[in-house]
Amino acid sequence: MTGRRTLLAAITLALCAALLTYHFTHRASEAALRVQLDQSLILTARAVETEIARFGSLPGIAAQDARILAALATPQDPANQAIANRYLAKVGQMSGAAQLFLMGSDGTTIAASNYDTDQSLVGKNYSFRPYFQSAMQGEHGRFYAIGVTTGLPGYFLSSPVNYGSGTGALVVKVDLTPLQATWSRAGLSMAITDQDGVAFLSGAPEWLYRPTLPLGSETLARIRASRTYDGVDLAPSQAILTAPDRAISAQGPVLIRTRPLTDDGWTLLTGAPLAPVTTTATLSAFGAALLALLATGLAKIAHQRRQLVALRLRQNALLEVRVNERTRDLAHEVQARRQTEAELRAAQEGLIHSEKMAALGRMSAAIVHEISQPLAAMEATLGAAEIALPLGQEKTQTRIATARGLIRRMQRTTKHLKSFSRKEHGELALIDVSQTVENALELIAPRAKSIGIAPAFILPDQPLFIRAGAIRMEQVLVNLLLNALDAVEGQPAAQITITAEQTVTTTTIRVTDSGTGIAAADLPRVAEPFFSTKITGEGLGLGLSISQAIVQEFGGEIEIASAIGIGTTVTITLPTPQTTGPA
Repeated sequence: MTGRRTLLAAITLALCAALLTYHFTHRASEAALRVQLDQSLILTARAVETEIARFGSLPGIAAQDARILAALATPQDPANQAIANRYLAKVGQMSGAAQLFLMGSDGTTIAASNYDTDQSLVGKNYSFRPYFQSAMQGEHGRFYAIGVTTGLPGYFLSSPVNYGSGTGALVVKVDLTPLQATWSRAGLSMAITDQDGVAFLSGAPEWLYRPTLPLGSETLARIRASRTYDGVDLAPSQAILTAPDRAISAQGPVLIRTRPLTDDGWTLLTGAPLAPVTTTATLSAFGAALLALLATGLAKIAHQRRQLVALRLRQNALLEVRVNERTRDLAHEVQARRQTEAELRAAQEGLIHSEKMAALGRMSAAIVHEISQPLAAMEATLGAAEIALPLGQEKTQTRIATARGLIRRMQRTTKHLKSFSRKEHGELALIDVSQTVENALELIAPRAKSIGIAPAFILPDQPLFIRAGAIRMEQVLVNLLLNALDAVEGQPAAQITITAEQTVTTTTIRVTDSGTGIAAADLPRVAEPFFSTKITGEGLGLGLSISQAIVQEFGGEIEIASAIGIGTTVTITLPTPQTTGPA
């Protein structure tokens, strides 16, 4: 049962593939044939138009010759007629035109290039021809017809001739049958039809003097009156076209393509048998059916192979499950061991950092103890000197006051070093960020001036307040600004910028410099005590450690972003207080 279903599905698939392939291949091949025929029409149209254009000006030029005008003025003068005959014969020989002839006002031929032949046009009346009637109306005539006298077809070009009281027409007959012979030798089914659809030139003999569509009685009467196809009975002729783009020939159906030609209503027509298109489509359909059958067979084989593989997979399923379970257990063990090792390394690094901080605290305590007393003695001595200063020593008094102020600031700084020896819980207050930044800028002004840098503080739109210690916050900013000055020293177009902004939850202060930057490998360690990137040996590596500790005491944090050759940005982030003004 399964085998029958498979066979039926294969046959159905092959038929569908064959039908679709035949349809699309036939359409594509027919489209390609149309393109080929259109290109052939373009080339042939240019050849025909070029052939006609060679003689387009000949009637008008020949009509201006004095010999033609003399013959027109005295049509009964044998001498002038003979001169005109010889002139027209000479022009016809040189130009390659089939015939040239001069007609009088009544349509009678006065002179002709074939005057000396048995089929001479001299004395014949062709007033019924449309090209003569157009010339008598002062226009240039163009008309294709079979010659009444010669029985040979040709394209007649006429031009009006006026001389004194005499009027007439000069006509040039162009032989286009060489084009037809060329098409026949090349095996091209090419034809030119007139405004009525009658093929008057054709490379396919069965199309010659046949209409593309059936002709009406009025059209047939008009053609007979002008004797366009003299000697040819068009009435019983079968139409060439069976459809707008189809015709029938001895070789079967023919694809037809057309193209307008000249201003006379002519149409250039060509065709090609559709048998090769049908053959190509049929072969392609047969090939598609074979491929569909082959694909069905391969699909059946592949399905059987998948069934065999499924059986083998089921046999190995239990073993793979056990292996996977054991692998997961081992992975968990490895992950647990790695996590334990990472926790041990973190604990070890924490202990090392704690030891560093403890050593820094002890060192800070020793420094405070050794410096505090000399500073207090200096401040007291300067105070006594200021009291004992005689009157009139205002400049000296000012210098002493300045020195005492600097000593008191040094005392406040040493006081803050105690934060590394013991935990202080000083009372925090609302301070103005702008005032704090300006105080810090004042403290580092001498250093900035010495290296020719003026740090820029971009004032916020409105006062910003944070909850912190004013002196310690100044100390943090001084440390950051000094580091920035060290980074930009000696750099071209150096800049240091301080900005501040505030949201509902956080207040941010940024110190940005255009210095040398910090290497990515050093960024994680810059806040460690005693770590410094300064190659001069001037820094002890404590500034950022102290600043970090102070900011963390205020409930904030410091972040550092830097790139070599671009600069460094240090961001202080503090919580925004609930109140908006100083307490």
